[in-house]
Amino acid sequence: MNSLMQLSEYLSQAILLEVSAYPKPGLVTRCANGSHKDMSLITFMMSSVIVSKTFYQLFDIGRDFAKDEKALFEQVRIWGQGAEQRLLASTKGVNTQRGILFAGGILSAAGGFLADASPAKVSVRKLCNTVKKMTAGLVYKELKCLNKNNNLTAGEQLFKKYKITGIRGEVEQGFPSVRHLGLPALYDAFSRGACINDALVQVLLSLMTVVEDSNIVWRTNFKELKNVQEKAQEILLKGGVFSEAGCRELKVLDEYCIQKRISPGGTADLLSITVALFLFENGTFPVMII
Repeated sequence: MNSLMQLSEYLSQAILLEVSAYPKPGLVTRCANGSHKDMSLITFMMSSVIVSKTFYQLFDIGRDFAKDEKALFEQVRIWGQGAEQRLLASTKGVNTQRGILFAGGILSAAGGFLADASPAKVSVRKLCNTVKKMTAGLVYKELKCLNKNNNLTAGEQLFKKYKITGIRGEVEQGFPSVRHLGLPALYDAFSRGACINDALVQVLLSLMTVVEDSNIVWRTNFKELKNVQEKAQEILLKGGVFSEAGCRELKVLDEYCIQKRISPGGTADLLSITVALFLFENGTFPVMII
């Protein structure tokens, strides 16, 4: 079995590793609920089963699909809407992982679409380019062409007010934050001797410096997003998880996020994509699984 055929497995492992990693400012972890009063690790375990199953189903849909990438995305969207309802039913209406269901589902379907290609020819770049082809025009179609003023979704409201494209923008561009920042940060963390947990936290901080996280803006405002980005950058400049000063500032940021109800959930989704693509490239981690 090659790495492409294992993509759904890697995505499933990634979402469990992401939610378990600690500490993550304002986010649910194995040790705390962060800024969330309506969810915990248990809530994520309930929805993760639904999300994981959907990854496998969408991979199969992509593998069996005979039309082009744009048509595949329409099929993925229809299937994903049903999966989203099952996710919400499993958590009694709490939105734990709709973002990664969307992003990871598209990535998994793209992997299935490429499954007949030679494994040696399927790189992260090619996989992400397939995602770009699938979702070309998505932001224009769903955000820039808004012709309604009522019953707007959170993503639509944020685009209308701040021009934030959120996870739609990330997938349409083939996960640029992951390719240009997340993956290099993960490779660097492992090269410096980080364990899996610490490497994931370091990557999260790196992504937090650039991602226009719609979750943060939705729960606070755009100014607060910029503030959090600056705080994450300051932590990295102090060494991040590799220094006592960085770890102290990380704890301060976590407390700040909890106090302000800040939750970088969109960034956490991109952390999961980063982990999945690392495993896609390498098959395993270069450190103990502990």
